[in-house]
Amino acid sequence: MNNPKAFQDYYPEELSHCYGCGRRNEHGHQLKSYWDGDESVASFTPHAYHIAIPGYVYGGLIASLIDCHGTGTAAAAAYRAEGRAMDTLPAHRFVTAALQVEYLRPTPLGVTLEIRGKVQEIKGRKVVVNATVTANGEVCVRGQVVAVQMPEHMKPSTA
Repeated sequence: MNNPKAFQDYYPEELSHCYGCGRRNEHGHQLKSYWDGDESVASFTPHAYHIAIPGYVYGGLIASLIDCHGTGTAAAAAYRAEGRAMDTLPAHRFVTAALQVEYLRPTPLGVTLEIRGKVQEIKGRKVVVNATVTANGEVCVRGQVVAVQMPEHMKPSTA
């Protein structure tokens, strides 16, 4: 990774409260996503309290990781498509229009998960990102996020 700053670190202060990826949410996951060539990558180590049944991760956590990694990837892809740096204005912030998650096998607790994203489509205000969650070298979950640029009415007046 050639840039130590995560996609989510570029979000404006007033738009950095997300439970999944907001750097200003001390109780959240604080997921960090980066480019790895044409793919995006993030890692997350679930805690013991992220349990579904003994030994396995709660599926809702996995869905939230795909969700936040997908919207972060969408923002980074929008900047990339425009040929500009992520610290330039206007700021891109995306929200989830649709989330699809397919659980392929149980995801074990006690290991670091790798979340990878690949942009499938950029069209207007919409970015579609396909994602996988891998544990111990095995893909456990596949997902897709349809992300759209945050509508103006959702932005705080200082954004």
